[in-house]
Amino acid sequence: MSDGHGEANQQRKESVVTANVPGDSPVTDPGHVRSGNAEGAAGKFDGQRGKSGALKKSARYRSRSLSASSADSYSSTSYTGSSSDEEEGVQPHEKAIAGGQPSPPYCVRNVEQHAFGRREIEIAEQEMPGIMALRARAKEDKPLKDAKIVGCTHINAQTAVLIETLAALGATVRWAACNIYSTQNEVAAALAHAGFAVFAWRGESEEAFWWCIDQCCTPTSSWQPNMILDDGGDATHLMLKKHAAAFKQIKGIVEESVTGVHRLYQLSKAGKLCVPAMNVNDSVTKTKFDNLYSCRESIIDALKRSTDLMFGGKQSVVCGYGEVGKGCCQALKALGCVVYVTEIDPICALQAAMDGFRVVKLTEVIRQVDIVITATGNKGVVTREHMERMKNGCVVCNMGHSNTEVDVHALRTPDLLWERVRSQVDHIIWPNGKRIVLLAEGRLANLCCSSLPSFVVSVTAATQALALIELYNAPQHRYKADVYLLPKKMDEYVASLHLPTFDAHLTELTDEQAKYLGLNKVGPFKPNYYRY
Repeated sequence: MSDGHGEANQQRKESVVTANVPGDSPVTDPGHVRSGNAEGAAGKFDGQRGKSGALKKSARYRSRSLSASSADSYSSTSYTGSSSDEEEGVQPHEKAIAGGQPSPPYCVRNVEQHAFGRREIEIAEQEMPGIMALRARAKEDKPLKDAKIVGCTHINAQTAVLIETLAALGATVRWAACNIYSTQNEVAAALAHAGFAVFAWRGESEEAFWWCIDQCCTPTSSWQPNMILDDGGDATHLMLKKHAAAFKQIKGIVEESVTGVHRLYQLSKAGKLCVPAMNVNDSVTKTKFDNLYSCRESIIDALKRSTDLMFGGKQSVVCGYGEVGKGCCQALKALGCVVYVTEIDPICALQAAMDGFRVVKLTEVIRQVDIVITATGNKGVVTREHMERMKNGCVVCNMGHSNTEVDVHALRTPDLLWERVRSQVDHIIWPNGKRIVLLAEGRLANLCCSSLPSFVVSVTAATQALALIELYNAPQHRYKADVYLLPKKMDEYVASLHLPTFDAHLTELTDEQAKYLGLNKVGPFKPNYYRY
């Protein structure tokens, strides 16, 4: 909610948030939640979750009325507190520890918000036909019976539907957030109220972030994790570093982000990945539907909610023309933006050119563009030097998983003033009065400033659930300690779960046609190397 929506904030039972919010430099020691300097597996991970930066004490604050901002919607970040609240309280885990509960059954901002969260979950269920169909079909068989899953993903209404599906299929879960700003507090409260071990709240400090993940990973007499569902690789890396013996008992890892998959391949190359892992990020259903179609809608939603921009005639540059970049470019172009693209890959660059976008170096257009969007999964894509040359009012946001694409740390200098104007919207003001608009401190704009289409998340959630089922039930020697792609048959099954929503009817091959193509009549219909 916006800073001006005081009535809802007064109704909250607790108003506790960030007490000590550190800077944005990469975290290099996730193996020790509170301290330590151990060497990271396969080297330091550049994409490690960064620290959030506190606004300077001299920063000015503006409150916005509910009607003044389209960002203030119950569908995205409702009941998460105002920015002023978030600088006065303490972190929930500090309250738990001070109250004599170093290992509480759950830790959320305010469990009394559970009724609001339950309504959010019920709304999401209506738009998630695939995962709900999977729940209905498999709940009697309990394919995840006795599975104990460590989850580290964004915690929102759509994730809650996945969590409750995994439980219906027989699993026990413990869940933490992979992003300090994307948690919907009311949804976390609803999960906690329903008996799930959830450790997450919006506005976690860096120390709290790792504490929450460690609550999920630490083995106890009643909790011996045997599966990991990760988004970014943080749970995997912390468990490998801090609980190495327990990590060897893991039956499989499912990873859904570019950053996390990159880390898995690093571990595999270094010979430190001792369990099989499933790369669902590069599955067809995840790549095409979550990365392309979801981002095509959510980038506009995030920008509109946070900035009230008019897109027609604006000049924008999208850094990266992968599936996320493609979706962003299509959306911006459709609303009348002049769109430039930066790329390192000649194939992606040629695709951009053939799609009608001019491929440039960022330095060639940085002075004239109104919107800068990063979608590369890399680090240091937009630097302080770039931001020095941006025009007044330029909007900067990130659509890649990691928060290292925009060098936010370089903006935390005495000569620049940070001004919080809305939740997740900062003005960075130069001495000469120039300002740029930074969204979500360089983190995922579409999750921090908005919400995702539930239907697309249903595709991803069904993919994740099937990957967990496959790894958990696979014979002992089917998968070695390596990184695998989701079997094509599962990709096709996920797609088929969603077709009834559109009243779509598949054509069936005749025996003669199947023989001619050399295919099984029920699939898979494409070889693994096929590019959709």
